[in-house]
Amino acid sequence: MEFDLLAILADVFAKHGPAAQAVAQTYSPNDFSVRFFLQLAVILLACRVVGWAGRKFLGQPQVVGEMIAGVLLGPSLLGLLAPQVQAAIFPREMKNVLYCGAQLGVGLYMFLVGTTLRLDHFATKARSAIGVSVAGITAPFFIAWLITPLLLTVPGLFADGISTANATLFMGACIALTAFPMLARIINERGLANTSLGTLSLTAGAFDDAVSWCVLALVLAAFGAGPGVAVLAIGGGVLYAAFIMLFGRRLLAPLGRIVEREGQMSTTVLGITMALFCLSAFIMDAVGIHAIFGGFILGAVMPRGLFAAELKKKVEPLAVVLLLPMFFTYSGLNTRLDMINSLQLLLIALGVLAASVLAKFGACYLAARLAGEDNRTALGIGALMNSRGLMELIIINIGLQKGIIGPALFSMLVLMAVATTMMATPLFEAVYGRKARESGELDAVPGRAAGRAA
Repeated sequence: MEFDLLAILADVFAKHGPAAQAVAQTYSPNDFSVRFFLQLAVILLACRVVGWAGRKFLGQPQVVGEMIAGVLLGPSLLGLLAPQVQAAIFPREMKNVLYCGAQLGVGLYMFLVGTTLRLDHFATKARSAIGVSVAGITAPFFIAWLITPLLLTVPGLFADGISTANATLFMGACIALTAFPMLARIINERGLANTSLGTLSLTAGAFDDAVSWCVLALVLAAFGAGPGVAVLAIGGGVLYAAFIMLFGRRLLAPLGRIVEREGQMSTTVLGITMALFCLSAFIMDAVGIHAIFGGFILGAVMPRGLFAAELKKKVEPLAVVLLLPMFFTYSGLNTRLDMINSLQLLLIALGVLAASVLAKFGACYLAARLAGEDNRTALGIGALMNSRGLMELIIINIGLQKGIIGPALFSMLVLMAVATTMMATPLFEAVYGRKARESGELDAVPGRAAGRAA
């Protein structure tokens, strides 16, 4: 294991996953440019239209509409109705380019979310956050332990010869995931960013996702990547997070003082900040966790006050409107919702969905209640934590590419991700948001009145 780990540390630029599929032709730089700008135009228009329709007719936040738009642009709809058009707009040769844009978008957004994290709220809600985090991990793995042996009896759901332990760990990681980027976007759009409930949910969601990625690293190690992969992911992630939390604020404080002194954020300070974000994302990606955690952890220790306000004003519009939709579309291009094509598979899919909701919503609700939260707040936490979103799509895509699961189980987990994400906002509004807005505890949802008037 020691030699394996040293070899990985010696070359962080070694392969971090399966190679892209071979293509029939290669593109010139101009070919990439032409198609990339066309893709961006189509993605932005689709996200705006579907997001508007979701807000107006379904009461869903813009982010859920963007998630659905990404799926619709892939083989699930556009690829079925107009395969030649879909292949022309999103050729296979362009997927790696779109992937890089997607990582930049979601990583930068999570960096901005980190700058809104209220650590003082976390300190006052530490007991609840720890309880919700632990429940959000242990209950899903317990449910996975119960259902995985049944799933293994159905041919094609898992890889041939996979052990029950590895299959259980993978299913537990999938059920335990919270849609961290989606959760952050919903919290911001619903006006929860500066509330204790929002901070508690974000902190618990970040912990649960980090544990799920570490478990995935263990499963990948068992599939031939070697124990060094798991050691590097878990050890490297913990060490980096500890360093940032212990020394980050002190090291980054001069940037905040410069902005306060000058009354604005200069391009020099902005450039340094973006370089630090990229370095943090690189470190977490290189050790095998995910770039978004690097951005979020660094954002959590960035200076507050004028620095955070200036950073949000300069960066957020570009990240949210232009870059983040690429993340949704890239995942949508790998999603097939037409794979559940028999009654048996449909019943299994519905069973997986029910078990996932019970394991996440139910467990997090009970944990919050036991930690002393009132019933309405506990229900709100459960509703938010139950959302899986595109983090689920990322991890199951890895499972499919690595041969851990088959296309049928992949499609079932996609259905679970879409269903739990779409139910998050209506459920949250029903159990918490509506009454909180009526009492003035929360402001009205931005754009709600405008949407009704339109």
